[in-house]
Amino acid sequence: MKTLYDVQQLLKQFGVYVYVGKRLWDIEVMALELDHLHDANLIDHATFAHAKLVLTHEHRLEEARENTK
Repeated sequence: MKTLYDVQQLLKQFGVYVYVGKRLWDIEVMALELDHLHDANLIDHATFAHAKLVLTHEHRLEEARENTK
C-alpha cells in the first residue's frame, strides 16, 4: 500500500466510499473510517499501520499545498 488510491481501494472492499469535496477533508474521513475498521478487527494491524502512514503523508502534502496558496 503506497498511495491514497490504494487506501481508497481498501476502504471500497468494505463498502466505504468517501467524497466530501475537499481533498484534505476526504483524507481525514478516510482516517476515521480506517480507525473504525481496525477497531472492529476487520483489518489486521499491519494493513492498518501502512494505510495510516499513507494517509498521514498525504495529509501533510495537502496541508503544505494549501499553505502555499
